[in-house]
Amino acid sequence: MDFDLIFVIGVTLLAFVIPATVSAYADRRWPKMAMMMLLVGGGAIAYAAQENPDTYSLDTLDDVIVEVLGRYMN
Repeated sequence: MDFDLIFVIGVTLLAFVIPATVSAYADRRWPKMAMMMLLVGGGAIAYAAQENPDTYSLDTLDDVIVEVLGRYMN
């Protein structure tokens, strides 16, 4: 199982939480999808960080994202 990919998917989902929340509140709806993305993205990051505790930090975030993108786009 590729924990780097799981981590990047979690970070990507968390990046989409903010616009989804703003959109839901602007339309006066409950942000159900944003909450779901927050739980799934946070869970994915927590799972990847639990399996490889020394690999993931804020300092290595950009390196992990670029490595995963390079691996799967090449």
